Amino acid sequence: MRTFSIDTLGCKVNQYESQQIRQFLEFHGLTQIKAENKPELCIINTCCVTHTASAKSRQSIHKAQKAHPDAIFVICGCLAYVNIGEINHLGQPNVFIIRNRSEFVGTLIRILAGSTSINSNLTTENIKIKAENTIKIKDKSPNLTELPHLSAFRGQTRAFLKVQDGCDGSCSYCIIPKARPVLCSKPLEQVLEEAQALCNAGHKEIVITGIFLGAFGRDTVKRKKWPTVENEKLCELLEKLAKIPSLKRIRLSSIEPGDVTERLMDTFCSNPKIMPHIHLSIQSGSDSIIKKMCRQYKLEDVYKSVELINGRLDSPAITCDLIVGFPGETDTDFEKTVQLAKGIKFAKMHIFSFSPRKGTPAYDMKPKVPMRIVKERSQILRSLDKQLGIQFRQQFLGQQQVILTESCDGDRQAGPSGRTERYFIVRLKPQCSGVGENQLVKVELTENKDDGMLGRFAGLVR
Repeated sequence: MRTFSIDTLGCKVNQYESQQIRQFLEFHGLTQIKAENKPELCIINTCCVTHTASAKSRQSIHKAQKAHPDAIFVICGCLAYVNIGEINHLGQPNVFIIRNRSEFVGTLIRILAGSTSINSNLTTENIKIKAENTIKIKDKSPNLTELPHLSAFRGQTRAFLKVQDGCDGSCSYCIIPKARPVLCSKPLEQVLEEAQALCNAGHKEIVITGIFLGAFGRDTVKRKKWPTVENEKLCELLEKLAKIPSLKRIRLSSIEPGDVTERLMDTFCSNPKIMPHIHLSIQSGSDSIIKKMCRQYKLEDVYKSVELINGRLDSPAITCDLIVGFPGETDTDFEKTVQLAKGIKFAKMHIFSFSPRKGTPAYDMKPKVPMRIVKERSQILRSLDKQLGIQFRQQFLGQQQVILTESCDGDRQAGPSGRTERYFIVRLKPQCSGVGENQLVKVELTENKDDGMLGRFAGLVR
């Protein structure tokens, strides 16, 4: 076996883990190629957070099987881990479904050793491979050390770094605690080593991510069981990362309103490398819906968190996730979500239609919101999202900002582009010369568009 491909669906955690898989396989002599070039090993890293995500994962599997009937397939990710029956029909001799993440490395070693037989009881303990690059497995518990630390995040400027995994929360709509029930956090020293390696590979910005990032260093996501309200462990991690000289930007992927504390804001204010951009997982602007979702906060907590962010940071970008059409969501409930968005003036909103997931309490909740109404409400929020985005960016028109360039493909119709500290996209003129990818560039913001801003090159940041 010489070649492999990886198809990744879902969140930043999945994208990080796919990079680990890539690095593991390359270490063992395989070459990553595009799926259309007939790989011998096809990895499908699935997602199941919504019905649509599950459907896309299954479609990717079927498409790859049809295109490469002779390949070996490894199905991993949350859809495989959660075992809700949606891929049970894939029990073929050339298909390995990773039901338990503790089996993943062992399965790959077995495949690389030349065996294609399925063993549902496969564990890392009963695999004995004598090879030059044998990986030593200490135990079979789900942890973050089974796959290698990343030395580079291939294919994009910003590197994702997973520092936390697992969730034991009770949100009524979420299936992730069934897919990743065991909480674990990377040791601080390991995070710093990996961050330094990513910087050595040329990455200037690192996005710190996790399944429940605010629970870094905790053994539960349930705040009432924490020894203190403020999670000093996450703050200590950010403060240590900020001391890496070659790391220019640090960004958090997503946190909850309860994670926004004075201690966290102190950390942001004391370390300018941490971007003034906070993404909040909010889901609804109605207390009755938030309660049905079994979230760990009330609407007043959301407003307090936002007030704290705005009071401590300079023109911060506050972005969020919102779910539309949760069972029982009335017109009044939805209007409260609209008012929340208008009141906070989110810089960006990620809008999701409620997706009933088998095995969650919300799956059987009633009354269901008709799909027609869900679509109407989603469109209202998406239109509002565009308006609020334009409104947020307008305050920076005529100012200088710094972007980290992500795209310089040489297209005559598209110049270099990148994200500002506050995460919105800035595009430069195609004629802008001397600007390559992964450069920190000063730009003067000249025009506010629907999907970002246009800028004029003002110099490189040395």
